[in-house]
Amino acid sequence: MPDCFADFFHLFYPDVCAACGQRLVNQEKVICTRCLVDLPRTNFYNQKDNPVSQLFWGRVNIQNATALFRFQKGSRFQDLLHLLKYKGRQDVGVELGRQLGYELKKSELFNMAEVVIPVPLHPKREKKRGYNQAECIANGIAESMGIEVQTMNLVRNVETQTQTKKTRIERWKNVDSIFELIQPEKLQKKQTLLVDDVVTTGATLEACSQALLKAEGVKINIATLAMA
Repeated sequence: MPDCFADFFHLFYPDVCAACGQRLVNQEKVICTRCLVDLPRTNFYNQKDNPVSQLFWGRVNIQNATALFRFQKGSRFQDLLHLLKYKGRQDVGVELGRQLGYELKKSELFNMAEVVIPVPLHPKREKKRGYNQAECIANGIAESMGIEVQTMNLVRNVETQTQTKKTRIERWKNVDSIFELIQPEKLQKKQTLLVDDVVTTGATLEACSQALLKAEGVKINIATLAMA
């Protein structure tokens, strides 16, 4: 759409912030600047031994782990996550992924990442939803960091129940040995960035990491939008 027609269209049908509903202005996309600033950030991406990294100590060999936001019930972030996962708002995931990627690119812990890998959904669940929310986030990260995304290498072979309301042990049993790395040679000696929306116990990300470690010399970093 030519700029003049786009401006005319948005005069009557303006883009609004997905979080607060206010009209977006200037270069804002999907979420307004005020809401992005107000979301509860962690700054973990500059801390080696942050609480997300500690989730994986003694469990799986990873390099670094982080989350951009803290998950708080009733918060605008929860509303945004609901839009992403259940209301078809893939653009919310892409934009939040861009924001995460901007921070990772500035971090000495994460700026060496060469490839982004979203936690996969089972094909049946992805078909039902229409998309993988982690892939949306990964696409945003890849755009802002200038690196590639691999979506067909790490796959989920077993359809599992949702992790919501499961205990730590139940979460681990629910995802044990359900992921497979199809072409390990594509990740050989690569700095990888494993991506998901929210980390709670880390069981799913741990299971994914175990599969990724089948690639010789691979280095695994983990990044999520939020920590619950």
